[in-house]
Amino acid sequence: MSVSDKKKGIAEESEKTRRAREKLKRQLEALDKKVTPQALERKAIEIQRWISRHASSRVALKNKSISLFDENQNAAGLSMRVSQLADQLKTEVQTTSESGDQMRLSKLKGLISKEPSGS
Repeated sequence: MSVSDKKKGIAEESEKTRRAREKLKRQLEALDKKVTPQALERKAIEIQRWISRHASSRVALKNKSISLFDENQNAAGLSMRVSQLADQLKTEVQTTSESGDQMRLSKLKGLISKEPSGS
């Protein structure tokens, strides 16, 4: 146990935990040894072959529009947060002036950074 651990009041690692840590470390090292340039090349070829085999089920996107759908094949709507940001951007673009661009830009960056990750 290090001096800083003692100061923090952290309990010493148990023998069972230490063995589990060593086992995981050995497993990760074994996996790292398997990742070689040759193995990566083989996997790349395997992926290319898989794509070639499944080419018949591919969809030509040049003729299709891409949008998000729900489980009932209805186009998914924008989240309220994204809609609010879009409206904010529209009003900002309409009222853009040379002198206020930087202030508006920083305001929009602040709004975007406050966006919750779940919306």
